[in-house]
Amino acid sequence: MVEVGCLQMGLVMSNPAFGAREFVSVSVVIPCFNCRSTIARAIGSVLAQSKLPAEVILVDDASSDQTFVCLQEFEAKFPEWILLIRLDKNGGAANARNVGWSRSSKKFIAFLDADDSWHPEKICIQYEFMLNNPSIALSGHQCLFSKKNEIKNKLAIEKIKFTDIGLDYLIFKNAFSTPTVMLKRELGVQFCNGRRYAEDLLLWQQVASLGFLIVRIEAPLAYVHKDFYGAEGLSANLWAMEIGELDNLKFLRRSKKISPFIFLVGSGFSVLKFIRRTLVGLLRKLRI
Repeated sequence: MVEVGCLQMGLVMSNPAFGAREFVSVSVVIPCFNCRSTIARAIGSVLAQSKLPAEVILVDDASSDQTFVCLQEFEAKFPEWILLIRLDKNGGAANARNVGWSRSSKKFIAFLDADDSWHPEKICIQYEFMLNNPSIALSGHQCLFSKKNEIKNKLAIEKIKFTDIGLDYLIFKNAFSTPTVMLKRELGVQFCNGRRYAEDLLLWQQVASLGFLIVRIEAPLAYVHKDFYGAEGLSANLWAMEIGELDNLKFLRRSKKISPFIFLVGSGFSVLKFIRRTLVGLLRKLRI
């Protein structure tokens, strides 16, 4: 593993690209793998925040294209803001996020995927919510599919609602996508290294099972730019995702976090979701 760059917050204010905006105690972790065509959009959405995260950690997961060169260019442009880490071996997004998480230094961690982006008010809204509600360990929010990079900048902030998310909910449904999540840095659990499917859901489930409070912000503050169950990326491998979800339930059962009854009901419901997702995918292909 090779580290490039430094994090010296005293120098961040000197970069004219930041203007007079406030920096808040958030570390952004972005796992990067063969993402040279999308990473500029992701980093650009972080740079466009009304309140800027104090640091951005880019973890190159042993990319085989020119991604690392592209990341070096961003690091050179923002050396006081960006920490660039290059992994010698591809370990998957969970491992890359954990590496970035372990190198972070701020109160909260926010995750962003290299092919997704954020609403300009995401950090401001979510950080203020977490800061003003110290009992909340993890929060997420809604996200929108935006194939054409369309961003809706106007939000009725005063009308935003919040929903408590417990383990019972997470047994049956993933409450949020990873690029919507902000959590406290010191939780005692991280993503499961080596897991490549449903590893995000497992972390949310573990956090809930430990008694931490989780909340969903009912506002679309992130954008996914490929189909959730489309023909590209991890979302396309529905069977592997299903195995991941079932493995999560097995883990929770072995840890005695759920009862045998909930395990059986949750497993059955997961299989039904898999069948539905598969049918939706087939219908989309037929339309094409």
